[in-house]
Amino acid sequence: MNKQILTTPSGETYPILTGSGLLDGIGTELTAITKPCRVMIVSDTNVAPLYLDRVKRSLSDAGFTVSTHVVTAGEESKSVAVLGALLESFAEAHLTRTDLALALGGGVIGDLTGFAAGCYLRGIRFVQMPTTLLAAVDASVGGKTAVNLAHGKNLAGLFHQPIGVYCDIETMKTLTPHEMADGAAEAIKTGILGDPALFEIYESDIPLMKLEEIISHAVAYKAKIVMEDPEEHGVRKLLNLGHTPAHAIERLSDFAISHGHAVAMGMAIVTRASVRRGLLDSEAGARILNTIKRSNLPVYCPYSAADMATIAALDKKAADTDITVILPEKIGHCRMEKMPIAELERLFADGMEERA
Repeated sequence: MNKQILTTPSGETYPILTGSGLLDGIGTELTAITKPCRVMIVSDTNVAPLYLDRVKRSLSDAGFTVSTHVVTAGEESKSVAVLGALLESFAEAHLTRTDLALALGGGVIGDLTGFAAGCYLRGIRFVQMPTTLLAAVDASVGGKTAVNLAHGKNLAGLFHQPIGVYCDIETMKTLTPHEMADGAAEAIKTGILGDPALFEIYESDIPLMKLEEIISHAVAYKAKIVMEDPEEHGVRKLLNLGHTPAHAIERLSDFAISHGHAVAMGMAIVTRASVRRGLLDSEAGARILNTIKRSNLPVYCPYSAADMATIAALDKKAADTDITVILPEKIGHCRMEKMPIAELERLFADGMEERA
């Protein structure tokens, strides 16, 4: 079992545990950080049949009073309507500020539950139990929560830190190859940003044999960034590597292209653009593209630079006429570059295809 402690700038701490046995041991683990109370488990129609009863039993055995709320699986559940129904469910369960919500699922469930917990009674506690590699290496840590609006992804949200993150790697065994690839995209991203050893696992090792190590590496890097910049005013923007084009790709596909696959396309775009602009040497660029492909992820996208730029201009990361994009300079180091939104189309065009 790997245990890390994230300390926020306010001095609050919370544990991040990765290993086996947490599905059946979550009740005992939570009693180490809180007295038994009411818990609302939030899950989805894919995850609930697999794990909900085990988590509920563990919590009940440890003295917690448990309620459940299950939403339809998929990005469509990150909506204002589903958020409202969840808040009503919190109220019907008589949750108070001494109670908590538990997100059992992937990134959609984590985002939705965290947002609801941050809003309800002006903030109640919540716990993350990520069941996908994508959520484990990225979304479950750091306190970002959100739902989508008609105009774009994650446009309504808030920062609300969990009181604990518990990742049972047993849940990875039921993931499809496509879902594992989604998680690989965010792990590769972390490697490019600041962990060459993590990148090399995906470049030349056998990732399926090193899931606990991968998650621990990714969590350690993200925890370091979050501690320094909890609300994304500075260095935390680095975590958006590939995400400016990715969010546009997701939107253009009406979310038929999953987040991890869109991030892979986005990383490929900014990698090619960085090579063409002389920021990244061609050898490193080739290593990044080959590693993305090695994880069965796409390096080309079906949309035009103009269409992506139009959508990206609405991104929450845009500020008036400017936007900050993340560009790789070497494996293990990237730069933040503020540019006019009008320049996005040219940047995307530079990364859309390999040039002689």
